[in-house]
Amino acid sequence: MKNGKLQIGIIGCGGIANQKHLPALKNQADKCEMAAFCDIEIERAQKAAEEYGTEGAGVYTDYRELLKDPEIDVVHVLTPNVAHSEITVKAFEAGKHVMCEKPMAHNTEAAEKMMDAWKKSGKKFTVGYQNRFRQDTMTLHKACEEGALGDIYFSKAHAVRRRAVPTWGVFPDKSKQGGGPLIDIGTHALDITLWCMDNYKPVSVMGSVFEKLGHLPEATEGNLFGPWDPETYEVEDSAFGYIKMENGATIFLEAAWALNVRESREAATTLCGTKGGAEIIGGMSNSGYELVFNKTSYGKLTEETLSASGSVAFFEGNGGMEPKDLECAQWLDAIINDKEPLVKPEQAFVVTQILDAIYRSSAEGREIKL
Repeated sequence: MKNGKLQIGIIGCGGIANQKHLPALKNQADKCEMAAFCDIEIERAQKAAEEYGTEGAGVYTDYRELLKDPEIDVVHVLTPNVAHSEITVKAFEAGKHVMCEKPMAHNTEAAEKMMDAWKKSGKKFTVGYQNRFRQDTMTLHKACEEGALGDIYFSKAHAVRRRAVPTWGVFPDKSKQGGGPLIDIGTHALDITLWCMDNYKPVSVMGSVFEKLGHLPEATEGNLFGPWDPETYEVEDSAFGYIKMENGATIFLEAAWALNVRESREAATTLCGTKGGAEIIGGMSNSGYELVFNKTSYGKLTEETLSASGSVAFFEGNGGMEPKDLECAQWLDAIINDKEPLVKPEQAFVVTQILDAIYRSSAEGREIKL
């Protein structure tokens, strides 16, 4: 630490850095300083340094040079998915704490390398699943923790867009991202679902991955982000997984950037237990997120939603902070006070393991045993 503050190095200064990490770190100026920036496009690193960096902040195009700086305590890895593993491993070897954007890696083998390097390093490690920090998600998790739903034996992880294919960056590039909507937004829905179930022991996966609409010029009409290029589109447009857990529980995962459905949901979940059920309804077709519990009361089937003022009753000192700010604050606090971050590496690893198995199952036409 320098000046009593953690020194942060940013690797990858593109969209997720500017939309999420840089503003969130700036809001934690009492705990940290952004002292180094790296991007393969030097202009992006320079721009980020000018807007968010300390005076004389380092600017690099090679992440290895940034990692040589002994004053950097923490690294945020914000690159395309395929680069996560190599950079994270090198960061641990250089003695840095690591926040890696979701997903942990583009496949299980790469994630295993990250886990091995982390365990040897003695440093903190977390993955960027900010949707855990939404008010509805935290409330549902608390309810599950207290046993309100009983034994949760069936769930659905929802990450479906009708037409919202990203048309910027490297999203359609399989060589850099490792996949499409499954690895991009399916990862959030699966993380929420596993976290609320507190179940991280998958035993088998069946998957279906489709490349049906991505290459059709007529399918690009109505896309939220404008038409994509069917000629350069390399990833799936939808994917579905059937996951069985060690205790018999079953999860159905649906992920799509483009799917011909009337209503769509994203970063949402449905949980079914022996005492009741719950749904987070939100994303895409919906404005905001709504948490609904269903159960039997007084001999009748009932539904219960949180009132608009429910957040006051559930207030836990977050000061109205956005999920990205809550995520950032607890991550820095975990380092400073030697605590576990909310998103544990072991949990993020299982998410990657399942996503990888869905891709493999579809490609090989068989059930994948884990």
